[in-house]
Amino acid sequence: MSPMLNRRTLIAALAATSALPALPAFAADGDKVSLLELAVPGPIPDISLGKPDAPVKVYEYASMTCPHCARFDKDVFPAIKQKYIDTGKVQWTMREFPLDPRATAGFMLARCIANNDATKYYTVLDVLFAQQDNWAFVDNAKQVLPALFEIAKQSGFTQEQFQACLKDQTLYAGVNAVKDRGEKVFNIDGTPTFFINGVRKSGEISLDEFSQTADPFLKS
Repeated sequence: MSPMLNRRTLIAALAATSALPALPAFAADGDKVSLLELAVPGPIPDISLGKPDAPVKVYEYASMTCPHCARFDKDVFPAIKQKYIDTGKVQWTMREFPLDPRATAGFMLARCIANNDATKYYTVLDVLFAQQDNWAFVDNAKQVLPALFEIAKQSGFTQEQFQACLKDQTLYAGVNAVKDRGEKVFNIDGTPTFFINGVRKSGEISLDEFSQTADPFLKS
């Protein structure tokens, strides 16, 4: 059973967070896994961008406190979205792989704000990545929740809604269950990790690297 999550335990967990997350792993790069296995639903629903019948399915396992994930989100993902997602070629699904309690809180907040609205969810992720320095890497753990609340306020969240979100036991357990399955079933041990129609690509990738993997599936 997951431990109860409340404001005191969350702050304590945040205080124990190391300054920097682990670097991405590359050991299994190029391996292929079953798309059916990747698509197995978890305790919380996937939130995806793109057409459900897109010929290429991408699953990205990321952490909100991963600087590599943030750089990919800023420098590469917009081009992928424009070229592949918006044109119906790719359906993109972010899967939670929090490397620390701060990342867990970030993912929970994004889901609460979005309320299953995919566009809003990915917009909140963009904001959280862009403002990592303000909340993910601050030395004083007591500054984390106020910084996250400032982000939540931009979406109209009240203090009560913010606190209720981070005390949601079902959501807390669900986010961690997604990570646990990623570790056990797909041997994920670093972020970002991508599965492009089942082909694993570990670490940051460029638009060209993405295209080299995705384009052959579009020609068949």
